[in-house]
Amino acid sequence: MAIFSVYVVNKAGGLIYQLDSYAPRAEAEKTFSYPLDLLLKLHDERVLVAFGQRDGIRVGHAVLAINGKDVNGKYTADGKEGSSGIEMLETDTFKLHCFQTLTGIKFVVLADPRQAGIDSLLRKIYEIYSDFALKNPFYSLEMPIRCELFDQNLKLALEVAEKAGTFGPGS
Repeated sequence: MAIFSVYVVNKAGGLIYQLDSYAPRAEAEKTFSYPLDLLLKLHDERVLVAFGQRDGIRVGHAVLAINGKDVNGKYTADGKEGSSGIEMLETDTFKLHCFQTLTGIKFVVLADPRQAGIDSLLRKIYEIYSDFALKNPFYSLEMPIRCELFDQNLKLALEVAEKAGTFGPGS
């Protein structure tokens, strides 16, 4: 099990931090923007992604669930048509998890579908952001995060999450 990438997006939709943590890295440069411009299509009673290949999402990936709700045609398992934003997008090769704070900062994690404890990890990343980026006197809001302590603690949290799978209270 693995955590592939971590992204932090400011409230204007700009990417302010990106970390690719999975060992076999591609030699191509990746960009990420929020909100995701997803074009989904129904094909043989499966919902498939039908947009350009980028950010690890490829045309033809099957969408199994959005925000933890199974997808079946145009309706989710609970019978609703719409969504209030992506909290989780599940494909056959990865899960995209998103946590949006009250201030509009979004934390996005791409992980293996079998990886457990991602919701706890997202809150831990928010805590690390608060402790090591926001409390840094040289950091300006909405600007790219260039903080050595933030990098170190985020990498440590990712290692703990990959090994243990979850974060308990106070970790």
